[in-house]
Amino acid sequence: MRSIEIDDEVFAFLQSRSEPLVDTPNDVLRRLFLKDANRPAETPEDRRPGDLMPFITAGLLKAGDKLIHVQPRRGLTHEATVTSDGWLEIEDGREFPKPSPALKAQTGVDINGYGKYVLKENPGVRLQDLREQLRGEA
Repeated sequence: MRSIEIDDEVFAFLQSRSEPLVDTPNDVLRRLFLKDANRPAETPEDRRPGDLMPFITAGLLKAGDKLIHVQPRRGLTHEATVTSDGWLEIEDGREFPKPSPALKAQTGVDINGYGKYVLKENPGVRLQDLREQLRGEA
């Protein structure tokens, strides 16, 4: 087996398309590039639902909703769009099944996406608030 080096951005991309504790980076590359691999190439229609899917099902979010995180000292505002399958698409087009890895890709640091993302249309509502509401309904 050969070794290759990849940068952090490529590794984050591979992680965003992997199933945690199941896929290796090689599995993801094989799935993306070799159509005849054990697992078929993942398309938006057949990928697993993201962590925000229960929010969509409960009517707390809908596809196309925007989430933002503001970094006032750096003068930055990061935006993510909720997809129809509960993933988050960030400004550069990458998609993530979970809020925290999406926000890490935007800020460059580990950060709680649930605690820091807020609804663009209602900045007083954090994603964490919606999660607590969802848990209260269960």
